[in-house]
Amino acid sequence: MITVAIDIGGTFTDLVGFDDKVGKFVEAKSLTTPHELTQGILDCIRKSGLSASAIDELIHGSTTAINTLIERKGAKTGLIVTRGTRDVYIIGRGNRPEAYNLFFHRHEPLVPRHLTREVEERVLGSGDTFRPLNKASVSEACRALAAEGVEAVAVCLLHAYANPEHERVVGQMVSEALPNAYLSLSHDILREYREFERMSTTVVNAYIGPKVGGYVKGLSAALNGVGFHGNLSIMRSNGGVMTPEVATERPVAMMESGPVGGIIASARIGQALGFDNVISFDMGGTTAKASLVRDGEPTLAPGYYVGGYASGHPVMLPMIDVVEVGAGGGSIAWIDDVGALKVGPQSAGADPGPICYRGGGTEPTITDANVVLGRLDPKNFLGGQMELDAAGARSGIEQKIAKSLKLDTVAAAQAIVEIAISKMSLAVREVSVEKGYDPRDFVLVASGGAGPLHVCAIARELHIPKVIVPLFPSHFSALGMLLADERHDFTRTFYYDLASLDFARLLKVHDEMAAEAKKSLRHARNAEFKTELDLRYVGQEFTLSVPVSRELLARGDRQKIRKAFDALYEHRYAHHSPDEPVEMVNIRLAGVGKRQKLKFPKLSGRATKKTAPGRDAFLSDARKAVSCPIYQRSDLGAGARIKGPALIEEHGTTTVLFERDSCTVARSGELLIEVGGAK
Repeated sequence: MITVAIDIGGTFTDLVGFDDKVGKFVEAKSLTTPHELTQGILDCIRKSGLSASAIDELIHGSTTAINTLIERKGAKTGLIVTRGTRDVYIIGRGNRPEAYNLFFHRHEPLVPRHLTREVEERVLGSGDTFRPLNKASVSEACRALAAEGVEAVAVCLLHAYANPEHERVVGQMVSEALPNAYLSLSHDILREYREFERMSTTVVNAYIGPKVGGYVKGLSAALNGVGFHGNLSIMRSNGGVMTPEVATERPVAMMESGPVGGIIASARIGQALGFDNVISFDMGGTTAKASLVRDGEPTLAPGYYVGGYASGHPVMLPMIDVVEVGAGGGSIAWIDDVGALKVGPQSAGADPGPICYRGGGTEPTITDANVVLGRLDPKNFLGGQMELDAAGARSGIEQKIAKSLKLDTVAAAQAIVEIAISKMSLAVREVSVEKGYDPRDFVLVASGGAGPLHVCAIARELHIPKVIVPLFPSHFSALGMLLADERHDFTRTFYYDLASLDFARLLKVHDEMAAEAKKSLRHARNAEFKTELDLRYVGQEFTLSVPVSRELLARGDRQKIRKAFDALYEHRYAHHSPDEPVEMVNIRLAGVGKRQKLKFPKLSGRATKKTAPGRDAFLSDARKAVSCPIYQRSDLGAGARIKGPALIEEHGTTTVLFERDSCTVARSGELLIEVGGAK
């Protein structure tokens, strides 16, 4: 069986394939083609040497969904709501996250007020019908939206999460009146209270639906055109995969489908090497991302704000908790109005790319800085497939940065890298220290084309003693997709005091959600279910998710649930209130369809070879170059040991070892680095 994963990044499109019959990996990398993303995918398949007809399963992660939203290139969308709630979506929340920001602005709605139509109906929070649905008002709303030429319609009635019957009828009438419009019903997307967040999530799904759905269908057609007839799976934000049909219906679920692959791989690699607690660090061409893995499981968040908390669009679907900063290899270094050096968030991307890529880029980037510092070999980039313009990189940094700051060119390049490391260290702190975890208790797993270049410096900054550079680090998100299981998440609002919780009703809701999950799973035979209860002290606004089992719910063990909540609260906030009453708000269920696990090959104990001669590189001191021996990773056998300073080169990236760093090659091929001076 041949399984292939393809990840589209901001600069490169990556492919990793595995043939389990012969136990062999295949990898390929090509520049991302922003104007026709499927072309980059086909280029990767061609470069890999694989025949499309021989591929049994292809897993794909893409930034199409999030880019459609951020760039506001989605469909003209209409919104149908309960009478009296027309302005909920536009008003949003009343809080002001940046109180002293004079330039603060609220989220810009994707649906203007004149395309928001009200219908007569009212269902209570209990699910009981207070006012029947007036079908004439629905017909009038449909006529108004049809006259406006909307391409998508979102329907979000006030309490449809409790009783979706009215919303189903509205959906049927919209389908009949606007047969060509993309339809998104809130109860199909999110059965959870909080009308603004649910409305925003439903609108985002409708807004990006036509473009993302068209992309998925176009991808299927393009793959069929080159002979692929296997199963196509799409990576989703919660760390699982889904079928193209589910992706077309719920494109909002693939908002962060690209980055999460690397986090899944970090968890699996960490466990295989005996480390259940790891921090995944992925530095690509546009951004750097960090995520925490505890007890072998990535940390999930109930949702996030696309575009930032202050003015972004809430998407309240479970997703792997990722902190992202604008510090990728292509992030541009620039001088602000007061003469300070800044790095990012603007990126040169794939087109035109960094100066050294010879693609027409004129702005210096982090990659250009690494070329100037000697950490990258201009003649051996991407295994020699792409020769870098070292002179152009030096000239760009000199003209745009060094002269303005009155610095030597090398010192300017060093400053660019140090600022980037500072930004990325803050991202790692945000997923660990700010969540109550000491990063020194975790292992840092580095991936992305630029991750191994900087990971030891970040680890030293945060006193993290151990780093792992996995196999195929520059293809790591794609590798993680090969390891991902199928997964679907479901949420139901179920509001009760814990002391009077009706466990019989709760168990019935749980089993309904499990049955719904089974219908969505391609691998339902090997399905597992993970359940959590959202609990809080009475009077609080936000909740903590407490893991429970079906057996615990069947027993109605309130005391054990309460103890688990208090323990979790104590860990998160360093205190708890055992005498305060607790209430339940939501029940969450994840249906996981277990895919066949891949058996990766082990390395042989080959000798360690140095490339002669070595190369002078500036590591921690811009005034003095260090002579670094160079190793090709493909020449390193299991058990090989390397002392820093040194450079370990491979296709797609270079690992930088500083003085006192010590590297050992694991039996399965990973680089295990003891960071000197980190403790």
